[in-house]
Amino acid sequence: MASEEIPDSWREALEPVLQTPEARRLGGWLRAEEDAGKVIYPPRGSRLAALAATPLPQVRVVILGQDPYHGPGQAHGLSFSVQDGVKQPPSLVNIFKELESDLGIARPATGNLMPWAKQGVLLLNNTLTVEAGQAGSHAGRGWDAITDAAVEAVATSGEPTVFVLWGSHARKKAGRVKGLGAGDHHLVLTSPHPSPLSAHSGFFGSKPFSQANAFLEANGRGSIDWAL
Repeated sequence: MASEEIPDSWREALEPVLQTPEARRLGGWLRAEEDAGKVIYPPRGSRLAALAATPLPQVRVVILGQDPYHGPGQAHGLSFSVQDGVKQPPSLVNIFKELESDLGIARPATGNLMPWAKQGVLLLNNTLTVEAGQAGSHAGRGWDAITDAAVEAVATSGEPTVFVLWGSHARKKAGRVKGLGAGDHHLVLTSPHPSPLSAHSGFFGSKPFSQANAFLEANGRGSIDWAL
């Protein structure tokens, strides 16, 4: 993990876990995979980009997915997001379909979700790297402890926060929020993943965007402008 700069606001929460043998093994394994010629997304230096984009004190919503996009040029460190000019992946298309159904916001031309991140939406995945073309390939390699620590840092920060957990891997983190004693003043929204494989099983119609804004407004934290 030496190539990843821990953003200052997250340092106290993450440094202890990043110093563990498990995290060191993860860093060594990633380097070995790349040295063996495997392509890993997102590239080095952007694997903690979600934390850099959304400082801990500013987090109002956490959107948690499974792992990064595994196609070339897609993943850039924010869950579900792609850079300007990159074709929107099917999961993101479905997110935008639900956004339009929920709030009447037409599908944007860009798939870059950085404007959400800058408003306090932490766009995190359960696992922060993936091998090219191999969805889920880095699950169980050590990222869980790191993303658990990030979720716990938000949950214990004292501010009412919305946790949007999409997919079975993300939903496992619900206990990290509710089991900390501080979970009672948060809103936890869970649904199937927006992937075409599962979106019709309860993601569509889940209305996460309007529910998040209603909760934030009721708790004096303003609302998110979900338009891009």
